[in-house]
Amino acid sequence: GCDGTWVAHPDLVPLAREVFDDVLGDAPHQIDNQREDVDLPAKALIDFHVEGATITEEGLRTNVNVGIQYLSNWLCGNGAAAINNLMEDAATAEISRAQIWQWIQNQATLEDGTTITRDLVKTIIDEELTAIEEAVGTEVFERSRPEEARELFEQVALSDAFPLFLTLPGMSYISKEV
Repeated sequence: GCDGTWVAHPDLVPLAREVFDDVLGDAPHQIDNQREDVDLPAKALIDFHVEGATITEEGLRTNVNVGIQYLSNWLCGNGAAAINNLMEDAATAEISRAQIWQWIQNQATLEDGTTITRDLVKTIIDEELTAIEEAVGTEVFERSRPEEARELFEQVALSDAFPLFLTLPGMSYISKEV
């Protein structure tokens, strides 16, 4: 049922295309490949509960840290950034902020029972900005537009309504004089 993929480098397109062409042939999609054996109610599509899973403070902190570091890089003109020995892009920041937004909206709790709130996330943002500055050094940190990255992250992760893409409100920051 999967009709497409994303690749990290243009040189991977032929490999990905070969795999899909083997399954799809000349067809543009697999819409005719229905699963009559699956009965999935609409409510299940918005149920994010995973049996036995927990949300850790470390996971919440990682989302904040990576989201802000990516936005700092993006605001400085980098579409991809090495963060914590991984190459990250806008998709990672989107996942980070969307997960935080979802947790807040659904009053999710950390494994210790703490409810994830805007205030908790703002406290973690303060702490993670300090950790980022310590990791990269004050000179690099100050050049990375940390306050703007913070504002943008809070705008796309802590708002009442879910912004469609973090880059849309981010464009107003790109056009600012630095």
